[in-house]
Amino acid sequence: MTGTKGNGTQHVIVVGSGPTGLLLAGDLAAAGVPVTVLEKRPRKISNLSRAFVLHARTLEQLDARGLADDLEAVGQPLDRLRLFGRLTIDLGVLPSRFRHLLVLPQYEVEKVLERRAVAAGAGFRYETELTGLAQDADGVTVEVRGPQGRAESLRAAYVVGADGMRSGVRDAIGLPFPGRSVIRSVVLADVRLAEKPPTLLTVNAVGDAFAFLAPFGDGYYRVIGWHRGRDVADDAPLDLTEVQEITRLALGRDFGMHDARWMSRFHSDERQAPAYQVGRVFLAGDAAHVHTPAGGQGMNTGLQDAANLSWKLAAVVTGHADPALLGTYQAERHPVGRAVLRSSGGIVRLAMAKRPWTLAARAALTAFLNAVGPARRAVAAQVTGIGYRYPAPRGAHPMTGTRVPDVALAGGTRLYEALRGGRFVLITPEPYAVGAGRADRPAVARWASDRRTTVLVRPDGYAAWAADSATAADIEAALAAHPGARRPASPAGD
Repeated sequence: MTGTKGNGTQHVIVVGSGPTGLLLAGDLAAAGVPVTVLEKRPRKISNLSRAFVLHARTLEQLDARGLADDLEAVGQPLDRLRLFGRLTIDLGVLPSRFRHLLVLPQYEVEKVLERRAVAAGAGFRYETELTGLAQDADGVTVEVRGPQGRAESLRAAYVVGADGMRSGVRDAIGLPFPGRSVIRSVVLADVRLAEKPPTLLTVNAVGDAFAFLAPFGDGYYRVIGWHRGRDVADDAPLDLTEVQEITRLALGRDFGMHDARWMSRFHSDERQAPAYQVGRVFLAGDAAHVHTPAGGQGMNTGLQDAANLSWKLAAVVTGHADPALLGTYQAERHPVGRAVLRSSGGIVRLAMAKRPWTLAARAALTAFLNAVGPARRAVAAQVTGIGYRYPAPRGAHPMTGTRVPDVALAGGTRLYEALRGGRFVLITPEPYAVGAGRADRPAVARWASDRRTTVLVRPDGYAAWAADSATAADIEAALAAHPGARRPASPAGD
């Protein structure tokens, strides 16, 4: 058996080098965990992106890794999100540093995440396909086929399948992927336009046709279109004339599209695995859930999966937390995946409404949301990801389980800057020492305001514990109760 980099009892294998796998690998490597990414494609960043949007919560997570500013410099901000018809969500009211969505192709996100993962020490094995997987009480053995068809066995403590909708990891652990195809024969094309669209993202549905336009930033635009009456197989021939016709039906004109460099068909599914963990194997991103592209939530949800799982895996693998911590990944992320399926599915069904009663329902919902501010803000919070919260124990402080905004801290720093160390952050109203001088202590910061709440913030930016007027004994008890918040010193001091 050939081993992977590092001791197999400490090693993590990530299958798939899309955004989800790259964020996860970068986090693990930055935490000192030996990690190898397996990718069956050759080593290159594809420009054939399906995702084009980063939402506020994802930008916050990237900010906590020092990456958001680089992406903001490349992408284009949009402060309004059009969902369907006359329903437009104003993102300028979001309680976030990022009161917009960022329009940029997925491959730009992958470039930044790959660069970070490599710099942190993650290993990559391209043209390497998973062919089998077996796990026992001590670890996971992965069978792979590498370049030139060479077979090999790898050993790891844990494996994460971030290998997309057709996940080989999911198949290997015997999990079904229940659901159905929602829209068939969606056309994709990358084209040049003779006329620049009036808006950054152009989307509309009229009658039986839907179309979406988004810029790559290199002179090309991605076109996504669908026509209700053209239900053909994914491998049916496609030419630019069909794409132009669908676009004209949905948007009124085709903006003089020409010089298509790539065209394809696909079908949009709604599916979710019943479990995100089986023993020592986890699923994240499209391997765990897929849904319609409405609202641009796909890549964002996968990146949030990775942010939730990475610090837990790091804490367990390095011996700073009990493996029971890993069970919270399923408890926290599976309900979010289910909610995204419902919201994205609802958006696309309303966008493509045709029957009189569904058109009436859409009109009523649009009027309600346009008139009722709190309801409109709730929709914005869900679509952008900032509104989700995780389960909290009975009787816990109201902040527990919620996303903690990027609050100002004493000394002129921000919370998400303090999170860049990958550790818990304890925010207190007064100076507080937690194992001063120890490298393994949580970061400690004070509010810049006169707020009296004490909050223990997890590495993914959610409140693990909070209390008003907390005593030193309360804080010590909270640190002891939350795995990874106060890690025991090792003989090596790491």
